[in-house]
Amino acid sequence: MTDTCTYSICQKKRRPADDLQKALIYLAAAFSIFILAGIMIYVFYRGITSISISFLTTAPSALNNTFGILGNIINTLYIVVITLLIATPIGVGSAIYLNEYAKPGRIVRLIEFTTETLAGIPSIIFGLFGYVFFGTTLKLGYSILTGALTLSLMVLPLITRNTQEALKTVPLSYRSGALSIGATKWYMIRTILLPSAMPGIITGIILAVGRIVGESAALLFTAGSGYLLPNLSNGAGALISKIMEPGGTLTIQMYLCMSKAQYDYAFAIALVLLVIVLSINFLTKYLSHKFDVNREKR
Repeated sequence: MTDTCTYSICQKKRRPADDLQKALIYLAAAFSIFILAGIMIYVFYRGITSISISFLTTAPSALNNTFGILGNIINTLYIVVITLLIATPIGVGSAIYLNEYAKPGRIVRLIEFTTETLAGIPSIIFGLFGYVFFGTTLKLGYSILTGALTLSLMVLPLITRNTQEALKTVPLSYRSGALSIGATKWYMIRTILLPSAMPGIITGIILAVGRIVGESAALLFTAGSGYLLPNLSNGAGALISKIMEPGGTLTIQMYLCMSKAQYDYAFAIALVLLVIVLSINFLTKYLSHKFDVNREKR
């Protein structure tokens, strides 16, 4: 037994090709980190000088000769919230139907193929469709609602596919155990499957938020580039009526600053976006870890 082990897998022979492959893997990882660090350092260096309290808490004013992005931040929040309110129930519901109710077959494969194809369509085409259908046909015009409806179509595949994969990770024994003690299928989904799959679902939703925050092409055709703040003197109704007004997000404002050669402001907005995206990634890691810990305790 010892002789067999000595001349078999117990005595590994190091080959130069393995060392070379390992070195290339580490080199690729280091190169990725270098690119990320370079972008962050350069954006921080160019944008930090233009960041100020007034920059973050005011809107552009020709009379006061000031420039701020508060209106764009509010528009971004509007579009994120409205988009998630539309896309999340539809995406999660579609995933539940495809994974738990629909019988595997041609129709399910067609729906999954359509979802994957929808995820690969360029955003500029979504913008063109949103402008023609929501803006012109439904007469919503350039508005935050038009932009949110368009982005809902864009992030729907992301939420649906992530929820499907999260549901597939739940063991079949959970389903059979709940059904065997008399639980209805919906009760089993609501109390067992969804809580168990919540880390993956939350990850998909937060990744969708990241795509919404970073989108510009589709919103340029649908939401416009308005930067005005809601007129709170008109009461709470101004907050609701705001969704029917044009509203440029942070990415739209950054594009406009670059087109006007206002590079300092553009890099300052880029720095704000970078902070938001990093915060979203850290939040994803934190929530996923928290849900995993709570699931293990149960």
